[in-house]
Amino acid sequence: MMHESDKYWEIKPDTSLFDVKLKETLEYRDLLWLLVKRDFVSFYKQTILGPIWFFLQPIFTVVIFSLIFGGVAGISTDGLPKPLFYLAGVITWNYFSDCLIKTSAVFRDNAYIFGKVYFPRLIMALSIIFSNLVRFGVQLLLFILMMLYYYITGMQYHITQYLILFPLLIMLMAGLGLGLGMIISALTTKYRDLAFLVNFGVPLLMYSTTVAYPLSATPARFVSIVKCNPMTSIIETFRMGFLGAATFSWSMLAYTTVVTLIILLVGVIVFNKVQKNFIDTV
Repeated sequence: MMHESDKYWEIKPDTSLFDVKLKETLEYRDLLWLLVKRDFVSFYKQTILGPIWFFLQPIFTVVIFSLIFGGVAGISTDGLPKPLFYLAGVITWNYFSDCLIKTSAVFRDNAYIFGKVYFPRLIMALSIIFSNLVRFGVQLLLFILMMLYYYITGMQYHITQYLILFPLLIMLMAGLGLGLGMIISALTTKYRDLAFLVNFGVPLLMYSTTVAYPLSATPARFVSIVKCNPMTSIIETFRMGFLGAATFSWSMLAYTTVVTLIILLVGVIVFNKVQKNFIDTV
């Protein structure tokens, strides 16, 4: 803290695990936006297609899902056009998984910065959430353009009142990815194997949600397992709001909200505890 008489900064560990220094973090908002810009520019700086990859990645995924799950397996899409159904799941899952995977490497990837200069460590994690939000916005635009195409061609779908829950869904995806990411990032300072587990485990975890199939087509013995994944209710609510066809449940959404808040709280506690001395172990 700053003493007016002494005119110097005293940097010391947090005294409370719950003290995230939100006021101090807000004072570093300029740094936050610089980091967001850096993440966006550096990732595509040396690519030929640049930000076009924002569109290509979900399009390729939707094509594969349409061929395998919609064509070969013949799994229902609740009467929705296959590309719309799959794209709704893909873009929501992509935002969550990108937040989780990139946040889980915050300590490991930024140790060289943390060891040289002080700033609220939470800024790094938040910059990932916001930079991925830009990518999500671009992919959402692709989804809306596809909705317009199918509307013009007369395909059946309809927007419902559940669309007003969209801001809540964004906060839940961000909070869930941030919380889990902070927990894993803290643990990887001692257990490096978790980094490998996250990289191949998160893509596999997608198949425990309704990204590639509707909850209504899930075998009865697996329904409870799929519902336990908090991303399931987010995807189903997204489809219900934008397309009017999904298995929506207030109890499922409430479950996801409670789980997200708990994970986020645990993530903050673990993150605050580890950031005090992680530089000695990372």
